[in-house]
Amino acid sequence: MAKSARTPSAMKRHRQSLKRRARNRAKKSMIKTFSKKAVAAAEAGDKERALKYMRVAESLIDKAAKGSTLHWRAAARRKSRLMQRLHKLLGSLSA
Repeated sequence: MAKSARTPSAMKRHRQSLKRRARNRAKKSMIKTFSKKAVAAAEAGDKERALKYMRVAESLIDKAAKGSTLHWRAAARRKSRLMQRLHKLLGSLSA
């Protein structure tokens, strides 16, 4: 079991880390949600909605990478995988 913070500065750092963790989890959750919505729309054949959700997800990923929520390479990987998946689904739709 971890020891609790004792000094005032350690207690403040702990409070800050909890706030940061909650904020980061919310950002990551929103990225996952919009990525899933984009893929679901593409699977349903709704190209317009898929592209709209894809743009939102891409923007959220970039914003997360701009801060320290996501590493820039992890962000690039997520965007790349999302694009690949959507191109595969939407490409087969138009062909």
